Order: sequence, then structure tokens, then C-alpha cells
Amino acid sequence: MKVDVNTIVFPLPNNELLEVVELSLRVSFPETYKNFIKGNNGAVPITNKFSYNQREYIIEKFLCILNDSESDPINGWYDIEVIITQIGDRLTDNEDLVGMNVVPIAALFLGDFICLDFRETEEPTVVIWFHEESEEFSPVTQKVAPNILDFFGLLS
Repeated sequence: MKVDVNTIVFPLPNNELLEVVELSLRVSFPETYKNFIKGNNGAVPITNKFSYNQREYIIEKFLCILNDSESDPINGWYDIEVIITQIGDRLTDNEDLVGMNVVPIAALFLGDFICLDFRETEEPTVVIWFHEESEEFSPVTQKVAPNILDFFGLLS
């Protein structure tokens, strides 16, 4: 996968910041994703298309992890925790859940998101979350890859 290096959001997250976010969300990101975001935080992919179920999808931008989203008015809107604050009730089917079990990592064209889905396996699958069909505590997702590495391999 290739990204536009001019779109990477600085400062890049370090291990300490990733641990804080993981604790907040109560998830453990896969190493492949951690390594990706530590070098490509919030980047716009050049290889941004993938096909699934006879349909083509376009990634607009990978989400970022910022220490202080308010200090970056442009990229702050693409911070993972900011996105979760906006749509979190529509990302989970468990209103008693502390943390998250579906975590957005990339914005798709027209408001959907690519997410890491921790609901069924320890290593998260990669799903598309459909914003128009999802309701509070009733997310609509479609699995597109068994893991993040396989998802990266889908991008062209």
C-alpha cells in the first residue's frame, strides 16, 4: 500500500500514546496496525481502492491518533477518538460495553468507515461500517478481510 507522504499527520503517535488510546477503548491493536499508524498517521492513501462483493470502495483518509485533537482544527476531526465520540452509540451493539469493540480506522467516500472489529475474535477482523443503515446499538457491518494485513493487500 502506498500513501501520500505529504498528508501524514504529525506528530506521529508513539507507543505511549497508542497504549493510552488502547486503554481508553479497551482494545489491543494488532502490531501491523500499530506499525502502520506510527509511520502513516492520518495519511491519504494513493492505493485507495478495493473491491468487495461486486462493489468498489474508496478510502478518503486513514484516521489519526492525536495527543490533543483540539490543537489541530483540520485533522482533529479525523482523530479516532473524536470519530468515536460522534458515532460511538452506532458502532456497538452492547449498550453496557465499557470501551469499544468496533473501532474506525479509515474514512470511506460518503461517510462509511473501515473498522477493526473485535467482537468475535482476539485479532480483529476488518469490516465496513455503514452509517446510513446503522442505528443506536445496532451497527451494520460487512466483513471484508480476516485481518489488517490482508486488508492492506486488497488496496490498489
